[in-house]
Formats: sequence, structure tokens, C-alpha cells
Amino acid sequence: MAAHQQNQINNQQNNYQHSAILATRVEKELFTQMSKLTFQNGEMTYHEMARIVSIRTKRSATSSTPTSENQHELPTIVVACAGTTDLFVAEEAAVTLELAGGVHVDRIYDVGVAGLHRIVKALPRLRSSHAVVVCAGMDGALPSVVAGLISAPVVACPTSIGYGASFGGMAALLTMLNSCAPGVGVVNIDNGFGAAALAYKCCVPPRS
Repeated sequence: MAAHQQNQINNQQNNYQHSAILATRVEKELFTQMSKLTFQNGEMTYHEMARIVSIRTKRSATSSTPTSENQHELPTIVVACAGTTDLFVAEEAAVTLELAGGVHVDRIYDVGVAGLHRIVKALPRLRSSHAVVVCAGMDGALPSVVAGLISAPVVACPTSIGYGASFGGMAALLTMLNSCAPGVGVVNIDNGFGAAALAYKCCVPPRS
């Protein structure tokens, strides 16, 4: 894996100066082993909550951070989650989007349907976004609520959080697949990376 990453970062130096190489689902113990490696052209970062290792060329690490001026010109993707136990999936999505570049990421956390006033309070931010990733476990109702209140596409990401009858996220997944709100796309359980990729493709034109 390390040799492959080194190979990729060397190629990236020449071809993709504003991108990052990602490794997902990396536990801290594995990163401890990886951190002993040295890269000729890249810098490695561990995003612990997201369980993502990112490797970027030294050039892209200094050049791809948006300034406050051009940040307003970028499409905004909101990453929302129902509860703090969904954070590991939401952060996987948010960090993936930030490392992809070309978008502004707005995090709205702990806004589940058990307290609807929280999502109502966040409506101005949700309605000004170009796409919204919604991560939720338990009954998985939050994406339908959000999609019924905004015009932007919603990417629903069920999480494995819940009690016995949630069946490891199956209950949330089925709820989201049966959403009556239009404009909802659903990814697999705990697939924050896939949710980010879909939202990104909704907002950013393909690179030539």
C-alpha cells in the first residue's frame, strides 16, 4: 500500500496538482505504521474522526486552500448529520469534499428530527447550498425532512447507528429509499465517501 501511495504521489506531482490521494477506513493503529514512511513529494495527514489518510503534493498543499474572496464564488455543499454518533460518516463526507477542492463545505451537525427546531434554525444555510449530504441512523427520517424544505439535491447516507430493530442501518436505508420527497439520492450504509462523490458531481463540472 505504501509503495502504491508513493507511486501515486509522484505521478500526481506532474498531473494533478490540486488533488489529494485518499485512503479511507484507516484506523489509528494503521496510520501509526504509515506515519513512519517518508514521501519524496508529498505530505501525509490523518483525519481521525473521518478515518481518512490524505496525501498531497507539497505544491498542492500550499496552493489549493481557497481564500476568503474566492470561497464565495465556489458552490457550497452542506454536510448535515442527525446526531453526534453519525459524525464519523459525516466527517468522511466533509473531509473528502474539502480534499477534492473546488467547493465550499458547510457542516451542520446534531440537527436530527428528535428536535425539529434545530433543522429549522439551519434553513437559511441549507437553502443557500448547491447540494446537501445528510447522514442519519435510527429511523433515517432526516433526509426526507431536508429535501422537503429545500430545492437543492439531497444525498442521503444511512448510518449503522441505532438500536436492535435498526438492523445495523437497514431501517434507515429503507426509509431513505422510500422517501416521498423528490430529489433524494441514496448511497450505501456508512458510505460517506460515496455520498461526497455524488454531491460533488452534482455541483462541479468534469475536468477536461
